[in-house]
Amino acid sequence: MNAIRSYPIIGAVIAQLVAGVIVIAISMGLADRLEPGSLFWGGLAVQSVVAALVTKFMGLPVWWVWISLCFPSALILALNAGDLPAWPFGAGFVVLYLVFSNTARERVPLYLSNRPTTDALLSLMRQRGAIRFTDLGSGLGGVVRALDGEGRRAAGVESAPMVWLVSAVLSKLQGRGQILRQDIWSTDISDEDIVYVFLSPEPMPQLYEKAQREMKPGSLLVSNSFAVPDVEASEIWELADRRKTRLYLYDMNKPDCGPDDEAAEQAG
Repeated sequence: MNAIRSYPIIGAVIAQLVAGVIVIAISMGLADRLEPGSLFWGGLAVQSVVAALVTKFMGLPVWWVWISLCFPSALILALNAGDLPAWPFGAGFVVLYLVFSNTARERVPLYLSNRPTTDALLSLMRQRGAIRFTDLGSGLGGVVRALDGEGRRAAGVESAPMVWLVSAVLSKLQGRGQILRQDIWSTDISDEDIVYVFLSPEPMPQLYEKAQREMKPGSLLVSNSFAVPDVEASEIWELADRRKTRLYLYDMNKPDCGPDDEAAEQAG
């Protein structure tokens, strides 16, 4: 299941295959009782609905559910396009690229943090007296705008062009937060008090290594829903929302000094 959530396209294909098997079985049973036209349109409806339900059952983001629902009809439309102009299909591809381009490249889908999560992060910043916050993979920037202000500086990092543009414009209009268009791996997080991520299982080990290298002692890495494998979280916050969200908190503590280090410090 983790592999499917890391590569959601696999889950979408599996959903269509499962739905296809069900449609074939139903069609074979009803072939003698329904007209070909009714059988075709009924099968198309069953394919779409079952694929969407299987996608939802696998826990994929809601936009993948819509893709699974619409894909069979879109495929039929494309196969029967005839003399339709090609530009709508090209435009659709461009829009999908601008919104989801980083999903394939960085294996990070577009997850949106809900209000309870934002409230929890605000409470965390107040508890720790944190004033610098960065959201790596900030999506539409809602968390950044909610946390910026009252002496706090919040920034977001987003690489998908369309998502970055929308979030940057919204932040500019509201005068809250800063959204940078760059990838999460080249972002400097050495001065941040709290770094927040809502990514996927795949990049978490590499991200934790980056945090250990760059983040200052006493700072905090917070991961929404996805824990770092084989690393015990300092705290786990369980939120009372419909998602049953878990926030995994990782303290970036200064490594203990050995005897040689202590001697060198005393000599200095």
